Amino acid sequence: MNFREISGLIFIVGLGLLLFALLKILFVEQLVTGGIGANILATAPEEVGTANIVTSVLLAYRGLDTLGELTILFVAATAAGLVLGQRSSDAKHDPDAGFILHSAADVLFPFLILLGAYIILHGHLTPGGGFQGGAILAAAFFIPILASPASPLNHRVSSAIEGFAGAAFILIGLFGLFGKGDFLAPLFGTGEVGNLFSAGSLPLLYLAVGLKVGAELAGLLAHLHETEAND
Repeated sequence: MNFREISGLIFIVGLGLLLFALLKILFVEQLVTGGIGANILATAPEEVGTANIVTSVLLAYRGLDTLGELTILFVAATAAGLVLGQRSSDAKHDPDAGFILHSAADVLFPFLILLGAYIILHGHLTPGGGFQGGAILAAAFFIPILASPASPLNHRVSSAIEGFAGAAFILIGLFGLFGKGDFLAPLFGTGEVGNLFSAGSLPLLYLAVGLKVGAELAGLLAHLHETEAND
């Protein structure tokens, strides 16, 4: 074997030993057979107040990871916007999609807004939440652009919503940190599990996530559409 193959073999063996040591320290068998997962299932409804346990993980127990995901999405959308650039004033629009598609887009718009809002506001009760609802909100604003390119998304409004939502998420987390000692700790009490007004501040966090994701995705899709129109 040459030097490259030997060094690769040493790296693989070392990585295997490191993983074995970590697994031994973490007592994987105990965790898998009834550790963290079982504890969350047992304590989340009372401690956090969510009927949907996934929400308690995303916004409470693993809230910092969710904040990291929002940061990655923000950086990706910003980078894509910088690469695609702004639409020039003399850009040529594609022809209008026609009366039928234009009318269908106008009819779908309010229903998609309602559906996105429902998914976001009920994320602590049923499967769904800010990321899924935000994607639906983005589609609601993007479909009219496809049907009638002469009506682009207002980037200033979407940027303002995105910034406000991101700041609100962090502020709620800081209030939990200073008020209860943990970042993103639920505020306002847990309420009764299964009710719309329950889980404390977690629905507000999902609302912030949904608005931020919706604004970023809608802006990114609009940029992509504008770039194609300029080509």
